[in-house]
Amino acid sequence: MITVTDLWRHPIKGVGCEQLGSVALQKGKTMPWDRHWALAHADAKVDYANPEWVRCLNFARGARGYKLMAVTSQYDEVTSKITLQHPDLDNITVNPEDASDARDLIEWVTKISDPKRSLPSHVFKAGRGMTDSSAQTLSILTKASLDEFSKTIGASLDQRRFRGNIWLDGTAEPWEEFGWVGKHIRIGQVELEIIDRIERCMATTVNPDTGVSDLQTLNTLKDNWGHRDFGIFGVVTKSGAISVNDMVEVL
Repeated sequence: MITVTDLWRHPIKGVGCEQLGSVALQKGKTMPWDRHWALAHADAKVDYANPEWVRCLNFARGARGYKLMAVTSQYDEVTSKITLQHPDLDNITVNPEDASDARDLIEWVTKISDPKRSLPSHVFKAGRGMTDSSAQTLSILTKASLDEFSKTIGASLDQRRFRGNIWLDGTAEPWEEFGWVGKHIRIGQVELEIIDRIERCMATTVNPDTGVSDLQTLNTLKDNWGHRDFGIFGVVTKSGAISVNDMVEVL
């Protein structure tokens, strides 16, 4: 029996993550408040007047600044404020859409950004989750694959390295989820079409407790399995709510 073990969202793309107990999903949409904002850097090729989805290379993220991987967050949907924590900084609570708060947010994130790279300059919002794919996707991962990966690399891999939305347990084999591409799955009331595997980047090499790159995750994937993929992308085809412990069915 396959079940949901963890739900995660990342209100600011590449900067912080938080766990949920349940979430309501809408057809064709990302997880609510997941990658709702992004921090464009000074050299970003984005249109602030007519914002739309653009590639992740335009934004602050763990692959560009490893320390960002150690940020955790809590978003309050009532007050529209997000609190960010990092082991090297004082906590900050801001509304990313308030001009003064946005400046404070940029200053806070700049302190833990790589000074050799273009630094964050603007809060960006496009009216949809700024996922790494142009489709409005959720990322789905399995404990069996994580355990196999951890065994092979010789270290316990934290879920947060992979910035996923939905974690599952109970698959019969590691990497079984790759066989779901082109199929649909049902979780609670929700149905999703699995559209692709997720190719991974340098952010996965970073310890989310310390913000230090400490494991050769990409080389391990390539050397042992011939790819750099971990997890799958799903698109919601039937709206509804999902919760931790919900059963999962491959249709």
